Amino acid sequence: AIVDRAVAVASVEGLEGVTIGRLAGDLQMSKAGVIGHFGTKEVLQLSAIAAANRIFAVEVWRPNRHLEPGLARLEAVCESWVSYLERGVFPGGCFITAASSEFDGRPGLVRDEVRRSALLWRRTLAEEARVAREAGDLPQDADPELIAFQIGAIALATNEAIQLLGDENAGAGSRAWRRAPS
Repeated sequence: AIVDRAVAVASVEGLEGVTIGRLAGDLQMSKAGVIGHFGTKEVLQLSAIAAANRIFAVEVWRPNRHLEPGLARLEAVCESWVSYLERGVFPGGCFITAASSEFDGRPGLVRDEVRRSALLWRRTLAEEARVAREAGDLPQDADPELIAFQIGAIALATNEAIQLLGDENAGAGSRAWRRAPS
């Protein structure tokens, strides 16, 4: 319950908004009861990141992991990612997007974990694009790293359009990536 609440708070207010006092109040617990499970705010933040990553995997990767690697799976994962954003799985939008913006210039273990999460996902997308290129589903000169970057950029823009701009058509716009030149 503590980690679930931390994830919900962090998705809206950032990981810095996750405080022992805030969670204790929200969950009607003592501060000692919250800190006793984690020891430090940093460990609590790291636990929230791990939980958010598990939720992302359940929502975006797992529904498609059975598909043959390559373009079909890449497209299915992108569709699941857009759906995840549209459905507001986290109250504040994509957790890692928010955490990335919050911690991109800060040193420390929390930044390192957010970075690790973002890099793992980018490598996953690039590998799917690489397999698609090798299978002939993408042009031989297609750059898998660039494709992963572009997909990530579209997801970031989609999250912003949904969360900040209230754009009800953001999902449709993001799905146009398949028609965009690489």
